[in-house]
Amino acid sequence: MDDLLDAPVAGLADLLLDAICLVDASGRFVFVSAACESIFGYTREEMTGKLVMDLVAPTDRARTMAAAQAVMQGRSHTNFENRYVRKDGSVVHIMWSARWLETEQLRVAVARDVTPLKQAQAMQAALYALSEAAHACHDLPSLFQRCHDIIGELLPASAFAVALPEGAAQALRLTYHAGDTALAAPLLSLCEDAMRNNTVQSASCAVSHGGDGMLAVPLTAVRETVGVLALCNPGRGYTEHERSLLLFVANQFAAAIQRKQLQARMHFMAMHDELTQLPNRRLFLDRLETALARAQRHQDRLSLLFIDLNRFKQVNDRHGHAAGDRLLQEVARRIGGCVRESDTVARLGGDEFVVLLESVALPADVEPAMEKIHHALAAPFVLGDGLVLEVSASIGAAHYPQDGDSVQALMSCADIAMYCSKKSAASTEGSSQASLGRAVAP
Repeated sequence: MDDLLDAPVAGLADLLLDAICLVDASGRFVFVSAACESIFGYTREEMTGKLVMDLVAPTDRARTMAAAQAVMQGRSHTNFENRYVRKDGSVVHIMWSARWLETEQLRVAVARDVTPLKQAQAMQAALYALSEAAHACHDLPSLFQRCHDIIGELLPASAFAVALPEGAAQALRLTYHAGDTALAAPLLSLCEDAMRNNTVQSASCAVSHGGDGMLAVPLTAVRETVGVLALCNPGRGYTEHERSLLLFVANQFAAAIQRKQLQARMHFMAMHDELTQLPNRRLFLDRLETALARAQRHQDRLSLLFIDLNRFKQVNDRHGHAAGDRLLQEVARRIGGCVRESDTVARLGGDEFVVLLESVALPADVEPAMEKIHHALAAPFVLGDGLVLEVSASIGAAHYPQDGDSVQALMSCADIAMYCSKKSAASTEGSSQASLGRAVAP
């Protein structure tokens, strides 16, 4: 080695910001300049004698070996890029220029750390990808999966989770989780701390051998924390740079979530009744048309129930519209409790509700559902402030195929049946019993 690099030359090499390395035919370092320690994290003594391939990132080893063999065959190699694993476990991006010294049987290579450039490029690509995902993904689950892929390109993570507040209590739940299921509970606990304190939280994984393996970052957009993003990297944790990187990406992720949530709310509002949260006329007609097409295709049956409260106007006149609204909300809840999850309950407007029952064997099989709704609505309604109301309902039914084979025909038939029932109820003024009716097909 003294013959190759005398003291003055070696001293000059140590002044370079790029690293100079000499590697023998077996692939071991025989000389490294001072810059290697700042680039790779190992001292000269630690690197000397070490196999080059032991430091190369596993996914880059095959092409690095091919490049090394090409150099040893006499082909100079410039601007070759690969990744190395530093002593602290972090990844460094290297750009190499190398040639083979035949007489000395050595590869001489110059290594430049291009990690900041690669990180900037990856960040720019991630931001573009997140923005694209916010527009391209149709719902939150697909957005979470896409963002998982994007962030996974930037940071190591054996577990990835997104926690969002849900329900009336806004309790935090893991809406998305990928990776080791054993980490779900500790990740959720860390997310709750991050949400409560609105700060980045870290903790050690149970399987970690050092460092804060778990990291939870609040997802904040326009001064609103919409949830928490959590990662786990057992064994090493995350550097300060990686924390800052995740925090920056999290802000873009939060904006994408907020955008998707707003779109979902707007879609829900367009297709649901604001008061009862039931499907509105538009959504109901769409479901009825789809169900009718399915029934025609499979030669199945379906039924419609039109439900109208009797003398509802008197409730508004005597007790006010606020009491009427509370009554309608309770009526919606009770009707929903009388049918199957696969059935559709909708509010058409005012005090008119409709139920779509699919896969009905015979029209007579609908009678029990009508009776169940009748009894549910006949029970007193306790509406608060000492107000207790007793109401009755008129119910009309129409059945496919005997009462019609189109949306318009079935709706008209059920509507006529309901008004026939209402006339019958009017003739028994004061009765709390609901009338049941069914129209004969015209």
